[in-house]
Amino acid sequence: MTPACFEHLPLYSELQEAARHIAQPHMHLRHLLEDPTRFDTFSLAACGLHYDFSRQRLTGKALSLLRTLAGARGVHNRFREMISGTPVNVTEKRAALHTAARSFSTAPLIVGGEDIMPRIRRVRAEMQSFSRKILNGDITGSTGKRFRHVVVIGIGGSYLGTAFISEALAALSDTGIRLHYLSNVDIHNLGDIAGKIDPETTLWVVISKSYTTTETMANAHQARTLMLEKGLSPARHFVTVTAKGSPGDVDGPGGGTDSLAAFHMFDFIGGRYSVTSAVGGVPLSLFLGWERFERILKGAEEMDRHAAAAPPEENLPLTAALISFWNNNLLGYPAQALIPYAAPLRKLAPHVQQLSMESNGKSVTAEGQHISFSTGYILFGEPGTNAQHSFFQLLHQGRPVPVEFIGVRTPLYSHFPTTTKGVSNHQELWANLISQPMALALGRENDDPARSFPGNRPSSTLVLESLTPENVGRLLSFYEAKTVYEAFLWGTNPFDQFGVELGKVLATDVRKEMAAKNRDPRHAPETLDPISRRYVEMLFRKDERGAP
Repeated sequence: MTPACFEHLPLYSELQEAARHIAQPHMHLRHLLEDPTRFDTFSLAACGLHYDFSRQRLTGKALSLLRTLAGARGVHNRFREMISGTPVNVTEKRAALHTAARSFSTAPLIVGGEDIMPRIRRVRAEMQSFSRKILNGDITGSTGKRFRHVVVIGIGGSYLGTAFISEALAALSDTGIRLHYLSNVDIHNLGDIAGKIDPETTLWVVISKSYTTTETMANAHQARTLMLEKGLSPARHFVTVTAKGSPGDVDGPGGGTDSLAAFHMFDFIGGRYSVTSAVGGVPLSLFLGWERFERILKGAEEMDRHAAAAPPEENLPLTAALISFWNNNLLGYPAQALIPYAAPLRKLAPHVQQLSMESNGKSVTAEGQHISFSTGYILFGEPGTNAQHSFFQLLHQGRPVPVEFIGVRTPLYSHFPTTTKGVSNHQELWANLISQPMALALGRENDDPARSFPGNRPSSTLVLESLTPENVGRLLSFYEAKTVYEAFLWGTNPFDQFGVELGKVLATDVRKEMAAKNRDPRHAPETLDPISRRYVEMLFRKDERGAP
């Protein structure tokens, strides 16, 4: 169990004093960065990643205090308990074992008296066999044509992580499969995909643990209707990723009558942590091939081991979590920007946004006690250099926001010649990656106030050697572990998400009124509040002019 609230620890007053000290003018980053040893002192490297936090508003003493806090909070032990099967998801009374999905250890992992690893390995073997049969043409659509399109039908964690990885490694895909995502219940999403696919060569992957998620089931119904209209058998074009015994399981109530296969997901793996399970494994092994997907798993496993075993002074995700805690709870920054200077990582920020904000946007501790401090932070991002011409004006001269930059040293495409101003495109990209953190940190004085930059704006830089499957897996695990460590510092549960439920409950009431109005246009939605009623009436009004 996590020790008492960090605010009650004597150590916390020392951290507050360190935060007051760093706020003094002589502690501006331009002065801290005069230290020639700062880069070496405030950098770590492990698992193919280099993490530079030298431009954080941080002193050696503050960092030491933060590491002591991590020990006092028992976060390292808590992380080890998590990967060993202790039910750290206390509100739902279950383990949180996304790390097991990419474990290649032969050691047993006991949960509730059962070794879960045989089930993990069985699903992995089923995915491997299925992907190879699809890619070899042993399994085809109902007209005998090979599959060329895979559409993932899922929402939130059922697709965001997969989208991040498929975009990051798209240049390596040579399977002849195009991957699409039907995530939004908005009919425009389906309409756009319908215009890009050939139904005869399309495989639909329906992802829902309960197989009752309203948006996912609505989209699955529309997709099946589309296939039937084309005279194609859904049973030859659909697979499911779902919990054992759900309506979408081949051994469940549906009996598998309308799907090729079902791949099990487990209640100890939450959606936003599920990309290395069958949730990501089925579509990614078709898009990239099984061997590359397995390399992703092994990269993630390597970072998992580092996060669990490395001491605090060498631990990348723990250090990143401590810095987030420092910025959020001691320096008062409510947001963080994530800026990858690599276009293939364009979907990283949306994935980490859900991972972080759904995990750590909490108002009670894991024990259910209301908290008075801030948890979580507003996370947003866009690839550089696009972001520089979007919201960097605010970052430089408006509200200060800590930034996490990501660089890739070796690009996937290196055969293009030197271009403008004597540098290659990749070198130009790195010129910006190098200069932006320094501009944020140092600032610039000017007699014209409009051209003056205050500086003292913190950032970190994470560098990958290249975009290999292993490195993308390491990056995925890094952010998962960072998120978990942040929650353990706060004493919250990063594995439940009850905050998404209330809107769904209210949508049920609205949906019932809409259904009644579909049956009888004269029906008045009297059970709704006055404002919601006006919006229902607006939707059904034939004359679209005027306000509600």
